[in-house]
Amino acid sequence: MKNSIIIGLLFLHVNVSATIWQVGPSKTYKFCSQIASLVQHGDTIEIDQFVYVNDPQVIWNKNNLLIRGAGGRPILQAGSNIANDAVNGKGIFVISGQNVKVEHIEFRNASVMDHNGAGIRQEGRNLYVTHCKFDGNEMGILCGDITNCKTTVEYCEFVNGGSLSNPGYQHNIYINHIDTLIFRYNYSHNAIAEGHELKSRATNNIILYNRIANENSVDSRTIDLPNGGISVLLGNIIEQGINSANSNLLGYGLEGLTNPAPHGLYMVNNTFVNKKTTGSFINIQNGTDSLFLKNNILAGAKTGGLLIGTPLHIDSSGNKINDAISAFDFMNSTLYDYHLQASSLAKDAGVAVYKTILNTLLVPTNMYVDTCQFVARPLASGIDVGAFEIPFATITSDVRSGKKFTIYPDPCSGILHFKEPVDGRYIIYNYAGQKIQEGMIRDQSLDVTSLPTAVYSLQTGNQLLTFIKE
Repeated sequence: MKNSIIIGLLFLHVNVSATIWQVGPSKTYKFCSQIASLVQHGDTIEIDQFVYVNDPQVIWNKNNLLIRGAGGRPILQAGSNIANDAVNGKGIFVISGQNVKVEHIEFRNASVMDHNGAGIRQEGRNLYVTHCKFDGNEMGILCGDITNCKTTVEYCEFVNGGSLSNPGYQHNIYINHIDTLIFRYNYSHNAIAEGHELKSRATNNIILYNRIANENSVDSRTIDLPNGGISVLLGNIIEQGINSANSNLLGYGLEGLTNPAPHGLYMVNNTFVNKKTTGSFINIQNGTDSLFLKNNILAGAKTGGLLIGTPLHIDSSGNKINDAISAFDFMNSTLYDYHLQASSLAKDAGVAVYKTILNTLLVPTNMYVDTCQFVARPLASGIDVGAFEIPFATITSDVRSGKKFTIYPDPCSGILHFKEPVDGRYIIYNYAGQKIQEGMIRDQSLDVTSLPTAVYSLQTGNQLLTFIKE
């Protein structure tokens, strides 16, 4: 009993010691730089919505911090204090602590003497950035070489990254040698000065449901993965504009396959659009172990070839390729709307893919929505090629808005459970829109053990949702 009391007191002490620090024009601390040296492990920093101009560089060196905007997204706008810092100048935030989360903050105009001024300079393991914006920085996020590190970036916008003083070396986001980058539901666009919208040297890259696009700036490749490893691209819109300085949209391993083997590039249900009159889509290092290319739209000129480079193994099917962007009957390609009309040649033209890489099932369950959001991808009468699915009227015609229900776990290996009371008949459809199981829901649960690994649609009453059977 005595030991239990001591343990309980220790636990209480740890929780009580965590502090919430508040920054704002009406608070005791007006700038983040005033509290950086006071913060301890596990603390929370709340920054009021305001435009904070010319604060010195802030170094966060404690672990398990939560740094977030309060009452709206504050804007941290770099100025001369950072630009003229000849000793330590790296960017607006330098995060050297581990397991730090940053959310709902905008970073602007970071520049430093070596032209690598970052909104966030990551030097500690396991950074998580969500619902942030990076505008006009030489680097939006710049991550160093860090072992045993996973960096997750989601629901963020990156724009105008690069340096006119050092063209070609600064990017919207630049991840150096770490274990894993997870990049999802983001909008990275219009890098300047021949920068990339996304550059990553991570051993593993999981790139899901993003819009990664050059619309009108002078960028380089839209995506550059220069050192190989394993990369998964699923459900992305990847676009090259007419002013791009490079001739291909995606580069893989072009600085050498120096990451740990194997080296594989897996691209499923992406929409690639090249608006230049010249170019190529994929430039891959000779000797890459695997190229897996399924259900992608590749629209626009390929004067340099669809694929440059020779991998050891190619598995390619279900792709739709045409030099004429208009051939795909996009909703409005001029305004960057690449949803499909019912007349599109991509409709129902895909193939079934039930492959898992990096614990990611290569079946699209979501679709990107501007800005930095997603919606569930509907099941259809067939698999549409590209990042968007045309809704299937046969299944959804009797589905109306009504009482919502949710299921768990998802993905599921055996029994689905309903969080809300649900009674009555259910129907399960496969990805092709075929009815494969039906019956009555009993005891607020449903046995799906017998279903093969795939994505399914579950209808009960007037509700329809998707789930993954693993």
